[in-house]
Amino acid sequence: MDWDDLRIFLAVARAESLSGAGKSLRIDPATVGRRIARLEATLSARLFTKTPQGYALTADGQRLMDPALAAEAALAAASDSLHTHTEALTGQIRLGAPDGSANYLLPQVLTQISAENPGLEVQLVALPRVFNLSKREADMAIAVSRPETGRLTVQKLTDYRLHLAASRSYLAQHPPIQRREDLRAHRIVGYIPDMIFDKELDYLGEFGASAPDISSNSVSVQTQFLRAGAGVGMVHDFVMPFAPELVHVLPEALALTRSFWLVRHADDAKIARLNRFAELLATGVRKEVQKLEAGDAAPPSSQFL
Repeated sequence: MDWDDLRIFLAVARAESLSGAGKSLRIDPATVGRRIARLEATLSARLFTKTPQGYALTADGQRLMDPALAAEAALAAASDSLHTHTEALTGQIRLGAPDGSANYLLPQVLTQISAENPGLEVQLVALPRVFNLSKREADMAIAVSRPETGRLTVQKLTDYRLHLAASRSYLAQHPPIQRREDLRAHRIVGYIPDMIFDKELDYLGEFGASAPDISSNSVSVQTQFLRAGAGVGMVHDFVMPFAPELVHVLPEALALTRSFWLVRHADDAKIARLNRFAELLATGVRKEVQKLEAGDAAPPSSQFL
């Protein structure tokens, strides 16, 4: 067995298809199929089973995943060690993040990191769900709660605050909100209940609010609804500078604190390039949250979204 066979095995496991693996590896899908068949013959084990959804790992395939991932990490660490003579980061790093941080925090932070490391290619994947690092959907991911399972390393990035908010135009046209009970007379904007992918995002549930009247699985879309005067909803304090139409509602009575966590695969702990990027990312995110929550950022364009 050689590394190239394991590389192809991992690509199929992640893509769950020969064509997807071939695309990522830039080789013909038929070649991928032949290489997998050769690896299975070498190991005298069936690694994948064909299903209507694609190629799924068998029990033997699952057992091969950890050694294959360890080999991948060892190779990356060996390659990384040859470039420790330079401080600049190079190569490609893919970061997964919820859309709130991806829209309002990370563009500024990653722009700065990229400017300081011109040989670095940064890919930001913004999705309202949990990322699967074992399938290498990303090199690292930002999460809104600390994972409790999996071969992962977890680093707290920062706390952030949220408050109820609404547009000035909405508040001017509707009954005043002076206490929690007054919210019953107002439209609520929030997450689609059955699409909340993390318990930390169930903001309205903490206040005993009913299901939202207008909802989306996207923080950015919820913010746009509020800016358009759709109702009242929870807003990250770091989003407020990007939405000048919004003001806080009952700020003393209704406030939440949440945290961002940086999650990485445990096998990547020895890769200096990723460690350095993680340090820069953590420092940048903390500073950006502090700046935006304090209102120290330059006023953004109202056309940001």
